[in-house]
Amino acid sequence: MSVDLLLGLQWGDEGKGKIVDLLTESYDIIARFQGGPNAGHTLEFDGIKHVLHTIPSGIFHPSAINLIGNGVVIDPVIFKKELEKLSPYNIDFSTKLFLSKKAHLILPTHRLLDAASEASKGKGKIGSTLKGIGPTYMDKTGRNGMRVGDILTKRWKDSYKALTQKHLKMLDFYNVDLEYDLGELETQFFESIESFKKCKIVDSENFLNKAQEAGKKILAEGAQGSLLDVDFGTYPFVTSSTTTAAGACTGLGIAPNRIKEVFGIFKAYTTRVGSGPFPTELFDDVGKRIAKIGNEFGATTGRARRCGWIDLVALKYAIQVNGVTQLMMMKGDVLSGIDTIKVCNQYKTEHGVIHHFPFDINNESISPQYIEIPGWKEDITQVNLVEKLPKNFIDYIKFLERELDTPIKIVSVGPDRKQTILR
Repeated sequence: MSVDLLLGLQWGDEGKGKIVDLLTESYDIIARFQGGPNAGHTLEFDGIKHVLHTIPSGIFHPSAINLIGNGVVIDPVIFKKELEKLSPYNIDFSTKLFLSKKAHLILPTHRLLDAASEASKGKGKIGSTLKGIGPTYMDKTGRNGMRVGDILTKRWKDSYKALTQKHLKMLDFYNVDLEYDLGELETQFFESIESFKKCKIVDSENFLNKAQEAGKKILAEGAQGSLLDVDFGTYPFVTSSTTTAAGACTGLGIAPNRIKEVFGIFKAYTTRVGSGPFPTELFDDVGKRIAKIGNEFGATTGRARRCGWIDLVALKYAIQVNGVTQLMMMKGDVLSGIDTIKVCNQYKTEHGVIHHFPFDINNESISPQYIEIPGWKEDITQVNLVEKLPKNFIDYIKFLERELDTPIKIVSVGPDRKQTILR
């Protein structure tokens, strides 16, 4: 049996949580494959908005098992809070939420290192969420990290103490003024570790391969976005994991030839949280309008998202790197009322015009070149059929399909689960 994969094609915040929630009814297992609580997947239904950080977005469906894979890093304190927020919904975590033994743990000192590292950069800050993600992945690749399976051993606290002592020495290196009470942080950490016992801790790669053999349908859920990939994103303003399709294989133990459909999600415009280059960023009233109507604030940090026109150079690059087979366009409703929509289709550089995503877009000599498309004035938030959409909006969708050479199968016209149109 094959595995389908869903991921973001921009700088994150594309609306992956909503679509995973929508698709879950068609799958037996939803498996998160990378990232950590720096993710903020927002789901809205029955008049309630839910924000998930670590737990997969299929958790509200009783029919599906949700797995946190080996490529994810888990903060026990944040994880416990997520479980507590879900407690009113009578979810049996022991049968519906599985944890990989190989997923790495975010220690309190990882968060301290993250804060110290960011503070030391001054104006050159990356824009970290300060959740300890980077230092945890550094320990993972440096072969020093602690994993979920370690807490099942008798000597795991000795390993914790040794790693913590190493981190405290590293903090001295940064020489920044950082106030913290390690004792209090550790109390919360050890108390929160107990919450893991509510879930099923498994050898996830074995579980998923057995599930495939049994004919189960699996959807791999990504976090962040392709342009934040540690290899293919706008380095160094990236996250610390592989957010592209390849990350699903290493983050879940799934063979590449098992991946079938690759669903790529993008907004009808572009946003970015934190620092880093953003060629199509808007600084005018249109950008402010998009931010206000789109409620563009980070689900994890609450920071205002930077807004800009859609960038086809970057989108084509993300589609290529991921092998996307189907597209899903989010927040088309936010552009309603804008007379002219601009679409970036190439970059002008000091060496001429280019149509590909270059080594480094963190360069003032790069300027986006635009095509102008007529906008639409109609409110589309209550539309539920393609044929009832405004002609100019349909034309915009068809234009993007032609340019991207990939079908747009889902169009979102609002945050609620019901505000979704299938094409």
